[in-house]
Amino acid sequence: MSELAKTLSTTVGNVLRGKDDAIEQALVALFAGGHLLIEDHPGVGKTLLARALARALDLPFQRLQCTADLLPADVVGGHVYNPRSGELTFRQGPVFTSVLLADELNRTPPRTQSALLECMAERSVTVDRQTHALPEPFFVVATQNPHSAAGTYPLPENQLDRFLLRIAIGYPDPEHEAAIVAAEDGHRLAAEVRPVAALKDLLAARAQVDAVRCAPELVAFVVELANRTRRAPDSHLGVSPRGAQMLHRACRARAVVHGRDYVVPDDVRALLVPAWGHRLSLRTGADAAAVLHEILATTNMPE
Repeated sequence: MSELAKTLSTTVGNVLRGKDDAIEQALVALFAGGHLLIEDHPGVGKTLLARALARALDLPFQRLQCTADLLPADVVGGHVYNPRSGELTFRQGPVFTSVLLADELNRTPPRTQSALLECMAERSVTVDRQTHALPEPFFVVATQNPHSAAGTYPLPENQLDRFLLRIAIGYPDPEHEAAIVAAEDGHRLAAEVRPVAALKDLLAARAQVDAVRCAPELVAFVVELANRTRRAPDSHLGVSPRGAQMLHRACRARAVVHGRDYVVPDDVRALLVPAWGHRLSLRTGADAAAVLHEILATTNMPE
């Protein structure tokens, strides 16, 4: 791993124990300048991951608790009347931060979910025809419960497409779970995390991602995989060109996390499901991971 990735991984790993893969994928999304969707059951550490990352990098952090009565103005802000001046002034919403945790995103109605679309895609907010720029960096970590959970709304395709990666954390193994149970309060541990890097370090890592080389053969391989998702028997809607771009970007970020300035086939293999699993529209009962693994296994990978 690169020194920055190793330092952040160790720091966050002291809070989210035994979940090195999930932490690495979060770093990939962060370094790539994308957004992260974590779909898992309550209580496995989704919130802890976002809070610990923000504190380790000393970045401003806001938490948005998504509920059924949440309104778009509660997300992006709005104009309020100032009785002293007699004018309307813009009051910023919680999206005006560097790390935004949108907790249980699929419990809020689609109208409110759509308030995040411009924020995530363009890093700006438009209210009453006025556009307000968001801070740099702007990193959304959204969590959602499985669709089988009560009181959830499915995320629309255009909302899902704004997330670079969708991951799961999963239950810890017994050894790490014993340490978690003994510690009792993971949020206290996250609050005690001290900064180990600064904004300039993150911006430098993102500049390194821009400089990572990806061989034309690997780019062609990604394009072939995308085309095969559109022809898969179980697929109603395959991966778009933007989805292929996102996988390419994520692979370059993973190369930086691992201390390389070039992409290797293992990067594609490791990120195929996190980058594309939420971008496929499949027939009822089909499993996105299984479809993607089948496509990967039957496509010739470059040397």
